[in-house]
Amino acid sequence: MKHPGVNKVAFTGSTPVGRKIAAACGELLRPVTLELGGKSSAIVLPDADLDAMSKVLIRSAMRNTGQTCYTSTRILAPASRYEEVVDMVTTTIAAGKQGDPLDPATVFGPCATQSQYRIVLDYLEAGRAEGARATTGGRAASLGGGLEGGFFVEPTVFAGVMPDMRISREEIFGPVLSILKYDDAGGGVDEAVALANNTEFGLGGLVFGQDPEAALAVADRMDTGSVGINFFASNHAAPFGGRRDSGLGTEYGIEGLNAYLSYKSIHRKG
Repeated sequence: MKHPGVNKVAFTGSTPVGRKIAAACGELLRPVTLELGGKSSAIVLPDADLDAMSKVLIRSAMRNTGQTCYTSTRILAPASRYEEVVDMVTTTIAAGKQGDPLDPATVFGPCATQSQYRIVLDYLEAGRAEGARATTGGRAASLGGGLEGGFFVEPTVFAGVMPDMRISREEIFGPVLSILKYDDAGGGVDEAVALANNTEFGLGGLVFGQDPEAALAVADRMDTGSVGINFFASNHAAPFGGRRDSGLGTEYGIEGLNAYLSYKSIHRKG
């Protein structure tokens, strides 16, 4: 990074490391793009089609066994349908096969490293200690059945999660989903939007709902770099970047390419 031949730095990783890189680049006056952590939310609107949501849930909320920065690991469910959402998410996650990541039938693999495995287990303990209820998983996976030789944690869903719990606020980077409840009395979603925006991060997000205009209006209110409506997938033609502790600058699209350009204006009197 400090080599005189480096004109631009791009980093993808954790927020603490990103801060150190940003500080070093500031001293060097060297341009930097940072794609950092996330704690994204999926807002389930009162009219959401839960069957359709179940088909994209793992891809959108627990891709790569939860080891993807933009996935929506916080599910914000309306009080009027909370238990329905909990049942659907629990059933969907519990049905995913855990095993060898090289096996095409595997849905959930291991944690990437032993240190990350221990971090995830600490979060599971914190969730239980703070009063959350594991509806599936919640422990280190039992060895056997193809799980030998890997750092496997049971894919976990926590219900009864409150906004101030660690599992609701901090990036876990493992197979853990938290389901929070919002007040939808009268069909309102103001509390859901406030919960989605009440984190230090702002990278991804989701809105599930059958009314496309209503879903778009909620997506527009979410203070995050990218939002998917009824699904989430990255698009290299669209700018991708985070807000607050989720990063600095933009990747992908023309906007991302522009970060690697240095502009010069030449003026002459015609």
